[in-house]
Amino acid sequence: MNLTKLIGDDIMSRLKYIMELKDYFGTDLKRINHALKVLSFADRIVDGENITDEKIKKIVYITAILHDIGIKKAEEKYGSSSGRYQEIEGPAIAREIMRKNNEDEGIIERVCYIIGGHHTASKNDGLDFQIIWESDLLVNIEEDELYKDREKVSNIVEKNFKTKTGKNIAGDLILS
Repeated sequence: MNLTKLIGDDIMSRLKYIMELKDYFGTDLKRINHALKVLSFADRIVDGENITDEKIKKIVYITAILHDIGIKKAEEKYGSSSGRYQEIEGPAIAREIMRKNNEDEGIIERVCYIIGGHHTASKNDGLDFQIIWESDLLVNIEEDELYKDREKVSNIVEKNFKTKTGKNIAGDLILS
């Protein structure tokens, strides 16, 4: 039996991009796990916000998986993992990966736009971007243990979160 028929195109596509991420980062489990956590939060927000548009969902999951793909090259080229350098280096790498996987050009351009601005609030221009923005912040709140400072997290949420689901997840992190 064809595996794609068994588990569906969406899951197969996600697995392809996760394998690309793993191949790119090799043994850097910190970066791989970060991306997978962002994907998990993004999925929760997409589901919680009842998003049914398949194009938006695909943009969100590809971007979640590849959003920090530029960090390795940024560290090699600039000696820094700064978000600014990730935004510079990430889109070209993501574009190459997506073209290799025969992705639609419209999806490629949107994913690259979000990757090229995912550390810059003023570039956030749509629901797909907002979901990535919130998902990455949620992971950073967790990884950087910001949840220990409830006031700080409340300020981050108030300033950055627009989706009801993202706000609820952040509230759960504060209370945990």
